Amino acid sequence: MNWNFVEDTRDLARFGYRQALDRSLGGFSSFAAGFSYISILTGVFQLFYLGFAAAGPAFFWTWPVVLLGQITVALNFAELAAHYPLSGGIYQWAKRVGSPGLGWMTGWVYLAGSVITLAAVSLALQGTLPQISTAFQLVGDGTQEGDQARNAVLLGCLLIALTTSINAFGVRWMARINNAGVFAELFGVVLLLVLLILHARRGPEILFETKGSGDGSASSLGSFLGASIMACYVLYGFDTAGSLAEETRESRRRAPWAILQALIAAGLAGGLLILFSLLSVGDPGRPDLGRIHGGLPSIIKEVLGLTVGRLFLVVVVFAITVCTLAVHTSAVRLMFAMARDNALPFARPLARVREETGAPIVPSVVIGALAAILLLVNVNLPHLIETMCSVAIVWANLSYLMVTLPLLRNRCRGWPHCASSDEPSPSVALPGTALFSLGRWGLPVNVIAVVWGILVVSNMSWPRIEIYGEDAWGRLSAPLLTLGLLGSGWLYYTTVQRSQVGIRPEHAAVDFVSLESPMPDRLGGADGFVHPLGANE
Repeated sequence: MNWNFVEDTRDLARFGYRQALDRSLGGFSSFAAGFSYISILTGVFQLFYLGFAAAGPAFFWTWPVVLLGQITVALNFAELAAHYPLSGGIYQWAKRVGSPGLGWMTGWVYLAGSVITLAAVSLALQGTLPQISTAFQLVGDGTQEGDQARNAVLLGCLLIALTTSINAFGVRWMARINNAGVFAELFGVVLLLVLLILHARRGPEILFETKGSGDGSASSLGSFLGASIMACYVLYGFDTAGSLAEETRESRRRAPWAILQALIAAGLAGGLLILFSLLSVGDPGRPDLGRIHGGLPSIIKEVLGLTVGRLFLVVVVFAITVCTLAVHTSAVRLMFAMARDNALPFARPLARVREETGAPIVPSVVIGALAAILLLVNVNLPHLIETMCSVAIVWANLSYLMVTLPLLRNRCRGWPHCASSDEPSPSVALPGTALFSLGRWGLPVNVIAVVWGILVVSNMSWPRIEIYGEDAWGRLSAPLLTLGLLGSGWLYYTTVQRSQVGIRPEHAAVDFVSLESPMPDRLGGADGFVHPLGANE
């Protein structure tokens, strides 16, 4: 199918926006953005030890459970991406299936979660670089938890500075680096799986053992739920293709499948990586398998030898880099989308797009700076990685729930066949393009996604000592920070931002009325902003 830039531009204009971003991404780049966000070589290598410490080899079974749960969410997101191909992803989806206020709160929560995710992912370098060479342990000798935490922050800040620079150059450079990273990661994973299979030492019965789990309680529900934090941390961010919709050619057709392909590909590859690593480990009772400076990297070096093992860790470092880049890019698009709707303070500079690159530069710098500050403020916390990962999971899945829940309500009212009257009909967009649809499976899949979201948020908020430390305030950090985030967001929106929301004039589609739109009154607004219907509800 030949790409028609005019049709994509007209399709975007029906939602009230002009084409400002560089629409240059193809199908693989869209998939690659989601795949590199998930990045099994980042998340699995970073938190393998955490799952192993909680449940031993039996923690493997948390992976397929979490994957199936997240697939139900991804299926709903794929359908939404086909109907609302807009930058900002779940912020736009929540706004259109819920309300402008709910959309703002969803964007607020996901933006905060994205900053934490960016900071948390950058910390993954500490689990790999010092194992490649002790020269990367720039702070102390690495034997003390405090030195490890400070070195992780230093390496993380350097990586964030790099991704900030790349994002400032525009989506084309991001896509080139990201695509190269995905090719390298896919090649590395396949080769690593082959080598692990050749070095397998035991049968699948190890998947039912609890060696290395400390108290041997892997059969209990509590241990299983605690071990699932690794899979939950890795298997999110698949909505990134939706966030890049306005930079993707034929996004109504490509974005839905990119969301699903990224999650399923990463899920299958990650499951096999965990499986064959456990089958090839020499002594599953080794205590270092449940420690941050052991885990999966130590298995790779044991099985493949120091030289080959270190070469694979170099590939992991590359994967961590492109994962950090993808997380940064997704957060930038979310901030841009909210600023374009005048839904953030200092919206004008945040929504400005540099014409030479077609990229928003100020959000790139702001997101990077916030993540670096977050690391620096918490530089002396030994449990920094575990805490940040857990809070990021809570906030990401909470924002997912803030989309799937109102979507379920709308499905009960007949969505998408009885869409809101203030939305452009999908049938007029990109003639000849069939929309992704769940059909009669939409309602049951949506119900499962909502229940799953509630379970994940509740499980990740549980005050576990091994995750949040023994300090009472630390153990309650996830629920307390979540309540604080929701409370501050609601207070700010209702008292300040609510009355100001509306598409900024420089981003409004100039030929909006001429595009057979059913919403001509969006061009009203005495303050000069383009207000979608119901913006002040």
